[in-house]
Amino acid sequence: MQLQSQTDQKDILNNFSGIPPFPDDVSTAPLLRLSSEKLLAGDPIEYKRLFQASTDIGFFYLDLSDSEQGSALLGDADNLFQVGERLFELSLEEKKKYDLSGENSYFGYKAQGAAVIDKQGNLDRNEFYNVSKDDILGISDPLPAPETLHQNRARLASFMQGSHATVTLILDILNDQLALPKDTLQNLHRQQAISGDQVRFIKAPPQPVDDRRTAMGQHTDFGSVTILFNRLGGLQVLPPGADAEWVYVRPLPGHAIVNLGDAMVKFTNGLFRSNIHRVVAPPGLQARSTRYSLVYFARPEDSVMLRRLEGSDRIPVMEDGQTEEEMNSKDWIIRRALGHRVGRVNEIGFEKSAGTEELSRRIKA
Repeated sequence: MQLQSQTDQKDILNNFSGIPPFPDDVSTAPLLRLSSEKLLAGDPIEYKRLFQASTDIGFFYLDLSDSEQGSALLGDADNLFQVGERLFELSLEEKKKYDLSGENSYFGYKAQGAAVIDKQGNLDRNEFYNVSKDDILGISDPLPAPETLHQNRARLASFMQGSHATVTLILDILNDQLALPKDTLQNLHRQQAISGDQVRFIKAPPQPVDDRRTAMGQHTDFGSVTILFNRLGGLQVLPPGADAEWVYVRPLPGHAIVNLGDAMVKFTNGLFRSNIHRVVAPPGLQARSTRYSLVYFARPEDSVMLRRLEGSDRIPVMEDGQTEEEMNSKDWIIRRALGHRVGRVNEIGFEKSAGTEELSRRIKA
């Protein structure tokens, strides 16, 4: 996998309003740039490019500015960035009222330094707030939340519905590319079904100049499809290959960064990739700014078992001696989401709370 040269990057200018420029002297991942307009129109070449991205690195850019559906989602994201800034302005005492991890829930608030990011015991350097799709769309009982979120439930609902529509589009195309029975993947991710789908607001303050390190440890996402909006660099991926090195994912105006999660690896027995990634201090002048991100995580419905799907000749068969862990989506998410929290690492185990990294390495090496 070749890295983009500085020359290739010249036409990708970061013109986000008020954001320092992303530097040209750092290595970036050459992710495919897909068009939401072409995917919505059923362009067969764009379908194949989506499949290629899913089997290669599991990350790609999605241009949302070229379709009406995508532009609406971009508008909702812009509104929620402002909501996120106000949310994190609340006092730490107030925000900690909504830390629901003690109730075995991954929704609500996580303070900076509340999670272990590596085997050496280093702590994370960001805070985030997870908002349940089921809560906002009235599928489950409402959860306690700050007034800022109560006042913006309609905006959250619009963003969730738009994000879920984008996820459904991606799943439908991949379902077709796998030649699975119609709606197989879509029926595992119904919007009105109970699931771990959520919006995450993230804030990572500037790190000390003499101590810039990983803010969020290397991991794979534990759901199916992740849609990320950010304006500052900091996200890094580790491409496939024994000699691979960490490279930045450059934010692009008008685009979301999309990646597949563990469930897609499980469903396809490693054909699709849930790539390892992490978050570090932004590069160059961007390191002086606070990094805000907005994410939609789509997960399989709670009761869905994470195992190889039947009905496709494109999905690799199980190897002799290969076994699958019997675990449903809800239990997998709980183990992954809370396993690295301070106070629970010893209970669950750092290794046990990891994702599909080893399966991806074994198949893609």
